[in-house]
Amino acid sequence: MIIPFFKYQGTGNDFVLLDQRIHTYVKPSDTELIRHLCDRRFGVGADGLIFLKNHPEFDFEMVYFNADGRQSTMCGNGGRCIAAFAQHLGLVSDKCRFLAIDGEHEAIIHPGNEIELKMGTVGHIQTGANHFILDTGSPHYVVFVEDLDDLNVVESAKMIRYSAPFRKEGINVNFVQPENGQLKIATYERGVEDETLSCGTGVTAAALAWHFKNNGNAPSEIPVRAKGGFLKVRFTPHPSGEYRDIWLCGKAELVFEGRFLQTSSSVPDLIGHEKQ
Repeated sequence: MIIPFFKYQGTGNDFVLLDQRIHTYVKPSDTELIRHLCDRRFGVGADGLIFLKNHPEFDFEMVYFNADGRQSTMCGNGGRCIAAFAQHLGLVSDKCRFLAIDGEHEAIIHPGNEIELKMGTVGHIQTGANHFILDTGSPHYVVFVEDLDDLNVVESAKMIRYSAPFRKEGINVNFVQPENGQLKIATYERGVEDETLSCGTGVTAAALAWHFKNNGNAPSEIPVRAKGGFLKVRFTPHPSGEYRDIWLCGKAELVFEGRFLQTSSSVPDLIGHEKQ
């Protein structure tokens, strides 16, 4: 079977996107196939895979899978990429509404590949001795550090991710350094089980945790520098303690498109062509 695919990236967080409106090329139960597609040596290579599907009440539906092949929770950079993908397909123009696992999202598509994605409302933020836990569509553990460059991100994150409270379900771990009016971030993602260049829900969690940590005495629009590029998070703090009207903003770009050849071999073949 030939599977047409599109490769997108948002600040270095990369995804294989499949248009499944007419043909079902891959089923949610095809865990091994999804893992192959995401494999950086034997497949296309990506942090995750996304289905774009029809939905009767929205412009489309987003279904997200981690690189381990399992369906997962919301992906912020993936949400920005699928909005750009929908425009590329001619499905939407400069705005869209779509359904994801955590509910409805809106996106605004600006010239120059700039995408603004509206995230869900965030309520309770759990605090610990030196960390914050919150759900921005996916669960995140946020730690503020003095020197991000001096930290072994993967080893430090694994100690948290595989600790008793999170061993079964997992949690995304973010190390954040405030610097010159912005935040620097490094994120270890569950399901990828490694550091990624950027994580949209992690960037969102870092910005909200920073505002919360400072008792609201911080801007409600915060630039965040991930290792793959810059993002911006703006939001409205509510007297109830909730964070509402949250927008994740940054570039999302088509990298290339191609055809994946699923063969009977345990290692599929791949042909593709770069974007002209």
